[in-house]
Amino acid sequence: MKVTTRKWDASEYLDSPEIIHEYLKAAFEAGDSELLIAAIGNVAKAQGMSEIARKANLSRQNLYKALSPDSSPKFNTIRKVIEAIGCKLSIV
Repeated sequence: MKVTTRKWDASEYLDSPEIIHEYLKAAFEAGDSELLIAAIGNVAKAQGMSEIARKANLSRQNLYKALSPDSSPKFNTIRKVIEAIGCKLSIV
């Protein structure tokens, strides 16, 4: 019997605000900026990259580039994307 597999995609499971919040919180608490950028990218993908790009006032290509592995997006870009996905940054 042939077994077919596919790459696991976190964005397929980010289907509620609570799950998204916990996912981003865990990524932030890990202290790894690359992991956090990847997590933000997964949330953006789950919500629709075109829609997030529009809300963040970015081109779709620039959004993909900013959230790609080994990228170093500017803080302003991350702030725009965070707000576009319906989250807020705060310091406690």
